[in-house]
Amino acid sequence: MSPFRDSLESLKSRIARIERVQAAGAQAQAAGYVRTGHDGIDAALGGGLARGRVHEVFAGEADDAGCATGFVVALALRLGGTLVWLRESQAEKQGGRLHAPGLAEIGLHPAQVILGIMPDPLAVLRAAADVVRCPEVSVAVVELWREPRLLDLTASRRLALAAEASGVTVIALRIAAVPSPSAAQTRWQVAAAPSLPMEANAPGYPAWGIELLRQRGRPAGGRWRVEWNREQACLADASPSGGAAGNTAGTGGAAALSGAVLPLSAGRPAGPAATPLRRAG
Repeated sequence: MSPFRDSLESLKSRIARIERVQAAGAQAQAAGYVRTGHDGIDAALGGGLARGRVHEVFAGEADDAGCATGFVVALALRLGGTLVWLRESQAEKQGGRLHAPGLAEIGLHPAQVILGIMPDPLAVLRAAADVVRCPEVSVAVVELWREPRLLDLTASRRLALAAEASGVTVIALRIAAVPSPSAAQTRWQVAAAPSLPMEANAPGYPAWGIELLRQRGRPAGGRWRVEWNREQACLADASPSGGAAGNTAGTGGAAALSGAVLPLSAGRPAGPAATPLRRAG
């Protein structure tokens, strides 16, 4: 076979692979799934992140609040549409405010976010019940710290039923909390991970070690080290070998480079050039 024929066959094979990926993406979208861009994660999820469901993201320690927040922002960007973020006033004192330049660095313009600051967990859950029933909202982030007694299995079922009815996707961001029974479609554990340096040893993309702890109707399990590719607005593999991160997710290795997490501002202004977040409540 001639070199020309070899190259032609190779080109045909590449085109066929691209068409299969595009077809899988179209099928996932039609089925109500949004692909993350990471092939391993999308395969584990059966096509991508399900819309109109509750998804839990856990940061086991308060120090991981920034990286968990960054991962939630990445998921919200993939889902698209109007984003409503609900949090307690105590969270602003403990972990700092959502930092507008940090959101913009990942690719989320602060003007896209409606931020609701509530006095306590009960107010957060009551506001979430109203927001999730609003079909004009695409994503509702419900941020809660530690273990509020009000967030039990019954409360999560109510959120899940409302999300399924309206099509609003709920991301429950749990900081310094331990996973417990819930009606969530998926449950994730997130920790900081080393970024892969760019040219001239410049800091790499934001990176996380993530673990899929649970998903309804499908096998659980799976650990990856991923990064957020802002230019393509998708998750990508961040393991040095280029393959599945395996058990390296969220563990040891090289020290994380700057940019690995979403910065939070502790009582400081976002800056004169930043667009302020829209607040409600």
